[in-house]
Amino acid sequence: MQAGGLTLKRSIGGEQMASFYIPLTGLNSDATALNTIANNLSNMNTTGYKDQSVSFSDFFYQQIGQTGSGNLIQQGSGVQTADIASNFTQGNVNATGTASNMAIDGNGFFVLSAGNNDNVYTRNGNFTLNASGGLVSQDGLAVQGYPATGGVVNTNAPIGPLTIPVGQVEPPAATTGFSMTANLNSSAAVGTSVPSQITLYDSLGQSHVATVTYTKTASNAWSYSIALPPGDQTGAGTTANTTGTLTFNSSGNLVTPAANVTGISFTNLSDGAANLNFSWNLYGNGGNSPLTQVDSASAVSATNQNGYSSGEYQSFSVNTDGTVMASFSNGQQQAVGRVALANVTNLQGLKELGNGEYSVTLASGAAVSGVSGSAGLGTIQGGSLEQSNVNISTEFSNLIIAQRAFEANSKAVTTFDNVAQDTIDMIH
Repeated sequence: MQAGGLTLKRSIGGEQMASFYIPLTGLNSDATALNTIANNLSNMNTTGYKDQSVSFSDFFYQQIGQTGSGNLIQQGSGVQTADIASNFTQGNVNATGTASNMAIDGNGFFVLSAGNNDNVYTRNGNFTLNASGGLVSQDGLAVQGYPATGGVVNTNAPIGPLTIPVGQVEPPAATTGFSMTANLNSSAAVGTSVPSQITLYDSLGQSHVATVTYTKTASNAWSYSIALPPGDQTGAGTTANTTGTLTFNSSGNLVTPAANVTGISFTNLSDGAANLNFSWNLYGNGGNSPLTQVDSASAVSATNQNGYSSGEYQSFSVNTDGTVMASFSNGQQQAVGRVALANVTNLQGLKELGNGEYSVTLASGAAVSGVSGSAGLGTIQGGSLEQSNVNISTEFSNLIIAQRAFEANSKAVTTFDNVAQDTIDMIH
């Protein structure tokens, strides 16, 4: 009896421990689910946050017997957390009007430098400028992109920090070419003059309002002259290629000159600037001239030239292809870089670091950088932010399910505790 009693106690004790352990695994798993739901709800307004979901799997099984037909009798040992996966579907994109804010419409991550040649990745485009004009994340990590030199972006170069030219002055550029869109009246009498003006810039950024005068010399023929205002050149100033003849065919199209007028020059400018050398672009990219002669009023409808004065930095914007454009007070815009995007093969393999940032792991695979709109990467929406993709209705539904599961497992623990106490009382 004593031996049998001890055997009975050991058997009952082992079963009671299993009965406690199994619902405890359920409580632990339910607590994980509740924590995950709470984290989702608390981050429902976090920029770029990706909601998480928990999946469970049954625990290991023990063989406790065999049926007469040979089937195994197997008893489970509870439940375990199999995975906490992030949902990387895109959240809504809302406009903010803040130039440094960016959102990705599609796949990919912004690239941030964590120092020591290490990068981290984020969907949170709530960027700002630091004291040096560097584009940085909220925790001060430099946004990475492709560099630009002289307004030309090099996407073959290594990515590096993007800097906005805050407080900088863009140097002037002398005019090297101009064009005019104009019609000269074919019915005008010989001797008729049509004056027009265009502003040119010298190497110091000083403007010169040049007068271009067309004078009809014969049917379908006009002479032209280009002159600067009196006083814009010193007494020793000379000119070159500032006069010539334009001829048109019966359809009103320019025939001669057959090419652009080059080598136009004004020397010895009064302000000490370098000689003003430029071309007159008489023909557009399609080979047609913007100068015509038809039977309608003579008029200059547009002028264009490529020089400008110096200008102070005013603002910047980001295009959908990620190009960062700086605007200056002289009306010029210049590319200062292009925001890089990156992606990995296995999103679920990324390591979450907080602040909406991720690092790569062996499971995620290496990050591959590229430009917006290429290689499966999304486009960039400047002045916008991606919202969290948390669905509050789904989270509350999951919360109810997790709560009921927690209550059920709690009830199981209480019940097994009562059964254990009754069993002990019976033995004693």
